[in-house]
Amino acid sequence: MNLALQLLLGWALIASAGSCAARSAFQQRCEEAAGRAGATFSSRDTGYRVDNSLSWRALTQLKRTAVRNGLVLGLTRAESRVSVKVDGVLLQDPEGSNECVMPQVDVTLYYPPIVIYVGSEFAPDTCSYREILAHEMRHLNTYLDFLPKVEERIRTRLARRFSGKPLYARRGQARSMLQAEIDANWMPFIKAEMMRVERLQAAIDSPVEYARLSKVCQGEVQSLIGSTRRPGA
Repeated sequence: MNLALQLLLGWALIASAGSCAARSAFQQRCEEAAGRAGATFSSRDTGYRVDNSLSWRALTQLKRTAVRNGLVLGLTRAESRVSVKVDGVLLQDPEGSNECVMPQVDVTLYYPPIVIYVGSEFAPDTCSYREILAHEMRHLNTYLDFLPKVEERIRTRLARRFSGKPLYARRGQARSMLQAEIDANWMPFIKAEMMRVERLQAAIDSPVEYARLSKVCQGEVQSLIGSTRRPGA
């Protein structure tokens, strides 16, 4: 039995035990305090910088996925970060062996400063530099536009699970079960949601866009890199 299923069964057994009996004073206390349960969110834009120190050869090696029929003239690198802090008001049944916790989950989504690389062969005052930078800015804006959208999806799912709901457990187990649920279920979900942006990024680097960049500025790209291969970004 995997950890997620064990957690689900653990919460369910405690909840069902309470529902079978008349509502106790302890359960009433937990439900009255449940308004303090919920999830809060924040996302941060930490900015970006442009780096012109690496050659197109170095950028081609730096790119994680294979580049088909092309060279990497520019590259935008963003590493998604997820911070989840878990707290919660804990109440214990003075007449029994149960306790309840009002989960308070604080989620922060952000990218450390994003780095936009443009090959060192392209000087900032050239037409090719401006074209490559404009392409990479599309990648940058896709990352930044995606952040509030993914935040809203995650907010909806977490609110459905935690907002206004006490979670019951055996005495001494509520906080550890809550943390285990976050680690086993919610962190993988949040990270997977953050990675969905990569599909949008891949669409920007289409064969049509590769072909366009190979012909911009009246052949300036080819003359600067001295290559007969079709370049990409």
